[in-house]
Amino acid sequence: MNFRQGFTAGYECLAAWADLLDRINVFPVADGDTGANLRISLAPLRDHTTDFQATLTQLARCATGNSGNIAAAYFREFCRADGALDLAEKAALGRDKARQAIANPCAGTMLTVFDSLSEALDAQTGPEINFSHLCKQLRQAVLTTADIQPELRAAGVVDSGALAMFIFFEEFFRHITKQPDGADSILDQFKGSLEIDSAFQAIPVDGYCVDVLIQPEAEQHVSDERLAELGESVVVVPDESRLKVHIHTPDPTGLRNQLNTFAEVLDWSDEPIEQVAVKPFSEPAESQCVHLMTDSAGSMTREMARQHSISLLDSYIIAADHSRPESLYNAEDVYALMRAGQRVTTAQASTFERHHHYQRVCSQYRKTLYLCVGSAFTGNYATAIAWKEHNDPENRLEVLDTGAASGRLGLIAMLAARQARRTDSPELVIDFARKAMSNCMEYVFIDELKYLVAGGRVSKAGGFFGDLLNMKPVVSPTNEGVRKVGVVRSQKGQLDFALKQLDKLFDASVTPFILLQYSDNKEWVQSTIQQQLQDLLPKAEILLIPLSLSSGVHMGPGTWSLAFSRAF
Repeated sequence: MNFRQGFTAGYECLAAWADLLDRINVFPVADGDTGANLRISLAPLRDHTTDFQATLTQLARCATGNSGNIAAAYFREFCRADGALDLAEKAALGRDKARQAIANPCAGTMLTVFDSLSEALDAQTGPEINFSHLCKQLRQAVLTTADIQPELRAAGVVDSGALAMFIFFEEFFRHITKQPDGADSILDQFKGSLEIDSAFQAIPVDGYCVDVLIQPEAEQHVSDERLAELGESVVVVPDESRLKVHIHTPDPTGLRNQLNTFAEVLDWSDEPIEQVAVKPFSEPAESQCVHLMTDSAGSMTREMARQHSISLLDSYIIAADHSRPESLYNAEDVYALMRAGQRVTTAQASTFERHHHYQRVCSQYRKTLYLCVGSAFTGNYATAIAWKEHNDPENRLEVLDTGAASGRLGLIAMLAARQARRTDSPELVIDFARKAMSNCMEYVFIDELKYLVAGGRVSKAGGFFGDLLNMKPVVSPTNEGVRKVGVVRSQKGQLDFALKQLDKLFDASVTPFILLQYSDNKEWVQSTIQQQLQDLLPKAEILLIPLSLSSGVHMGPGTWSLAFSRAF
């Protein structure tokens, strides 16, 4: 049994269904981030090796959110399993650790799935795993969550974290027992339990979600009870002599001051608890004649994708010895590492993970238009076409090679999503997208050539002399790849180039749509460039967004970009 591949497969299947997990996330807080938090928290399992200590450390460090920290506590034990006969013991240890990590553990959550898995594995009489029976028990455990938790019962859905664990374990055990792909999708198996009742009203919650790593002072024993008194939804994951703590608080500053009285704060993050508008899961399929899917390489943030009902396929950013989905990485951290001279690279999602995404949208929507990043940049188009040939007899997935990347790809996707809400004809949307591919343009302004040199995009000699002469190339992503369209010597030169090009293409009376993208220079781009663009084209719709990290990693800090559409 290949457990390493099983952990990777389980994670990648969970990643494909993360949007659904976010959408039905109503307990304990309807903040729509269970899928995102689990993708971040369990990313170390995707790269799981025999170096258990490294995996355990990364699980504790990466854990974020309530569900992510509970799952991390569980998998820090379960990932130690070494053979079928060892699974029951490690599952029981993981279950106990997960319960111990929570200040107030309750049924009707992923804990119920952990309990059910332990019972199923304990009942085995030999090394052979009864895959069908095990999955049946886990599925029933998920379904019971809607009966146990009042919020879930009122919403008419199962628990998001519990469903996430079912998705993971079903694929994990399918992989290690070499079972064929299942005929029933998640939508079939949990039909009637994945759409939030339109009358459901989430209980308002204020405050901040804090994830903190602390080092208790010498001779200090920090009890779980002591930490539980500091806030709500407390989860504590031990990491050697340190503690990873997740907590909800109305006062992050006050919480930090309290922690400082008995521990050193090694790492800290806090975010406002933002409850999302709860909508029926089927709404995007009903309000749009065709669903849209694109790659996160297109400067498409998760928030933008959610707003436009677009499925987003991530690449991975590899930095500081671990990888994370591109759209879930903190860009400030990435650019800071690059400026400090650390190596940061990108990697495509595996073919297996991409296949799960295609299967998911085909089972969920009548028709999906996948706008791929250009083939000159990745093999996503070829992968999707190959899958479609053997797995899409009803032609539910339409795949277009946009020839684009970064903001140009994001702009094409956003325009197509707007068009999908204006018409009942998928064919008209597809035709519109083809026209947008021809009419959208982009200029990318690079600050330093050394990052392109590090990534092998230009020669070392060319990069050295370019920086020496303070040359700042202007490039454009096209069907044939990145094309150099100009060279300037300063930030002012970059701005002058942009204004000159736009002045040639548009007069002040038109209303172009412009995506203005920044790397680690948001303040300058917003205060200097955005204002001058608005002065030049007062009727333009200008959206300020972060440059896709897969582009930023190759082009480097200080890069900014301008994507726009000509009239058509």
